[in-house]
Amino acid sequence: MLGDEDAVRGRETCGGAKPGEGEGVDVGSYTVAVIGGDGIGPEVVAEALKVVDAAGVKLDTTEYDLGASRYVRTGEVLPDAVLDELRQVDAVLLGAVGPAIGSTEVPSGVLERGLLLKMRFELDLYVNLRPFHATPGSIAEGADFAVVRENTEGPYAGEGGQLRRGTPHEVATQGSVNTRHGVERCVRFAFGLAEERERRSVTLVHKTNVLTYAGDLWQRTFDAVATEHPSVSTAYNHVDAACIYFATDARRYDVVVTDNLFGDILTDLAGAVAGGIGLAASANLNPDRTGPSLFEPVHGAAHDIAGTGRANPLAAIRSAAMMLEHLGETDAARRITAAVLAVGDEMASNDEQWTTASVGDAVARRI
Repeated sequence: MLGDEDAVRGRETCGGAKPGEGEGVDVGSYTVAVIGGDGIGPEVVAEALKVVDAAGVKLDTTEYDLGASRYVRTGEVLPDAVLDELRQVDAVLLGAVGPAIGSTEVPSGVLERGLLLKMRFELDLYVNLRPFHATPGSIAEGADFAVVRENTEGPYAGEGGQLRRGTPHEVATQGSVNTRHGVERCVRFAFGLAEERERRSVTLVHKTNVLTYAGDLWQRTFDAVATEHPSVSTAYNHVDAACIYFATDARRYDVVVTDNLFGDILTDLAGAVAGGIGLAASANLNPDRTGPSLFEPVHGAAHDIAGTGRANPLAAIRSAAMMLEHLGETDAARRITAAVLAVGDEMASNDEQWTTASVGDAVARRI
């Protein structure tokens, strides 16, 4: 049973169809780079791989030592030679990266920009897809929606600079880069996703009344793409209003599409109200398939519980299911996702003492 301190931590802790065609592929059919990373990362990834194997999909995996521990040992974040190797695989499965809270060995931003953002930019992972299924008893109980976040532009593109740093007259600028190409391909993905879902609805979230240039580009692009999808209903929310609705009426949403910064914030809020950030999965997608896509749970490395068996692996397991769907193993992906949701609901509804391994075993048994 999760304690109060676990809820504060974002619930990173944890208190039978037949395979379809393409299932049970031979070893080597899919090459997957596995980045266990730091803290609980290797533990949750191990459970994800256990479940994939139980679903009948065999992967040819290669483990990569990347994250805070490597940086501390070698001063390297993501060497170009390693990045070149990652370009050749079919997918990347990542656990979590980051130093322990309070550690000063890894400067802030080094891993974010040097590893995570570098992979997003270099591999053109322009869609960040995060699905949310609210567990029983959560604030958003009954909600089932997905957020499509533009993943390579906005303020995270790195445009800006500083003048007179360290003086009383210091100036810092941080621009938001939005291109028609970048916005449109993200919006098109959101509409395509909505057409595959029962409710067939897309909500644009931005701040068009204040961010008049970027917001105008997003709104005009959204409206233009909407005309090509007459069966999909549309809506618009300012991002501040969306924060209220996420906390009070998340059931109104089906597919949400938004920019990089707003998506980063909104998806953490969505995780919190849907049952905990430790249940939140994500896919960093290259829908054009010009390179591999990356799949990772949203939670952090949680060094304080590493090795205790208290890490919740459901987000990592669902991320692996998203990886299988991207690779074309749709039946296995559906079975794993259904099992994850069932076990998540069960965990939220009883006082059983769950462990990392027992959660993985419970999902595997349901497949």
